[in-house]
Amino acid sequence: MKVDAAPQGEHYEVAGRRLLLHRGGSGGPPVVFLPGAGLMAYDFLNVQQRVAEFTTSVVYDRAGTGWSDAAELPRTPDQVTEELRALLAAADVPGPYVLAGHSLGALYARRYAQRFPGEVAGLVFLDPGHEDILEFLPKEAAELNESLKPDLAALPEPTPAQLDASRDALLKLYANWPDGVRDALVDKHLTEWRTAVLETRNFETEVYDQVRAGGVLPDVPLVVLSALGANPYWAQFASPELMDSMLAGIKALHASIAASVPRGEHRILDGAAHQTMHLEHEDAVVEAIRSVL
Repeated sequence: MKVDAAPQGEHYEVAGRRLLLHRGGSGGPPVVFLPGAGLMAYDFLNVQQRVAEFTTSVVYDRAGTGWSDAAELPRTPDQVTEELRALLAAADVPGPYVLAGHSLGALYARRYAQRFPGEVAGLVFLDPGHEDILEFLPKEAAELNESLKPDLAALPEPTPAQLDASRDALLKLYANWPDGVRDALVDKHLTEWRTAVLETRNFETEVYDQVRAGGVLPDVPLVVLSALGANPYWAQFASPELMDSMLAGIKALHASIAASVPRGEHRILDGAAHQTMHLEHEDAVVEAIRSVL
């Protein structure tokens, strides 16, 4: 199934699929944003536009998400990174790149850096996922995580009231987006929410195995940003005490990621939520990218 025309950006043919890429700015190294599971290119439009003020800045939708053509999910990180590399070539965005990956996107950024180290000038990880996460979380959190894996077939469609409430919240969240982009992005989130569940299942494929076996990162500047505000999803199931322990574990994990490379730095965003950290702390995200550049 082919997707509709996108409000901004262009589609490029990669391996028989049309993929959306939107760019701004000029110069290099180009900054490439890799959205987390359930997020899309336009979710990062605020920071993409800010970064475009001082270098080339790119957002894109992976196959199977947003305004790119459909693909069977979940997918492996090698599939995703090969696709991104081909897309950047098709769109004539020359490397080396600063890869700014959020959550699952940070795992894909790591895999790209492992596979193509000469094409990476720097890395920015926004509340990144990691294959060793369970080693840093309390036992209760690991058990809770296993019990909460969703059964996609059993998930009910949202009610009209739930859709209205979600639409109002999203329109407020993206109030500063251009009109055509904001409305299209909100509609996409409301109609394709199951994609987020499917992408989250990527963690259950070879993601962790491929990244764990992929070797060390290249010696490039790295900034790891931790969102240490209460996680709204966890808050539905975890006590405040367990939440604090989980966030402490995430903080330690991210510090270890930063310490794994010679030029790594760990920065903490107090009060930031995982999914919206780049909206709540836009300046901090842009400053992290600028410092890596």
